[in-house]
Amino acid sequence: MIAVLCVAAVFTVAAIVLWRDPFLLVRGEFARQRVAAGLSRGTVEVAGHRWSYAYRDADAPDAPTVVMLHGFTGSKENWYPLAAALGGRYRVLIPDLPGWGESERKPGAVYGFTEQAANVEAFIRALSPGKPVVLLGHSMGGGIAAVAAARYPREIAKVGLLDAAGVRFKDNAFGLDVLAGRNPFAVEDEASLKRYIDIVFHDAKAKPWLPWPASTALIRKRRADAGFEQDVLARIGRSEDSLLPGQEAANIRQPALLLWCRQDAVIDASALELYAQRIPQARKVLLDGCGHMSLMERPAEVAGAVVALVDR
Repeated sequence: MIAVLCVAAVFTVAAIVLWRDPFLLVRGEFARQRVAAGLSRGTVEVAGHRWSYAYRDADAPDAPTVVMLHGFTGSKENWYPLAAALGGRYRVLIPDLPGWGESERKPGAVYGFTEQAANVEAFIRALSPGKPVVLLGHSMGGGIAAVAAARYPREIAKVGLLDAAGVRFKDNAFGLDVLAGRNPFAVEDEASLKRYIDIVFHDAKAKPWLPWPASTALIRKRRADAGFEQDVLARIGRSEDSLLPGQEAANIRQPALLLWCRQDAVIDASALELYAQRIPQARKVLLDGCGHMSLMERPAEVAGAVVALVDR
């Protein structure tokens, strides 16, 4: 009887805690993934913002440092599967970009390609002083990485663009929605959350499972972020700066990787060749059977491409 009462008490306390903070389930799952990937958490004040980031030291003290930049509506956690696949081969730094995730968002601040590239350069100088890094960027983060690599070659030795924004790719439903002023990633309810996940993932096995109340918490957060998302999307998706990464890419002289998934429904795979025209030295990798989230849908294949970039 005592054991039964204890179990009941535990469930009652858990229910109360989740009712007060349903996002606790999401944070708990992120923490589990981080630990499984061998990563630790850090914070740093850089470029006028408090940054939250995940990191892991390499097995060898002289190993290269790899910095990973997430995409629009993304966070550092998107990179955990790739970090796990890379193991201790490199020192890894995975920040939440300013304005996103657990990093600081400042009212009135601009978070476009140019501003974030400058923020990333400051982050690299602070955490890898005097040692150039390999910079990887996904989606919006790929556009940021392209601008940063072009403008700050002393800090960035090599660059990898994964499903990167910043060029005028072949028309698709996502791109047309953006140009029409809509946010195709907007999440307001269970139906739009499912639509969002279906847009970014092609491989059903890789789609995250979001049980209640975690789904409710995520919907609430995305609703609160709706205005911020629309402001950023207006700048990176339909302003005069939307094609800046592709323009700046012509100035990238470092070894580079261009990696896409053939079934990407967000940044159409035609973008790979558009970037390749501007970065002729880049190695091109086109994966099949995956969508926009290559780093989560095919972490082993992406890890192989990253190792080829870093170690060649």
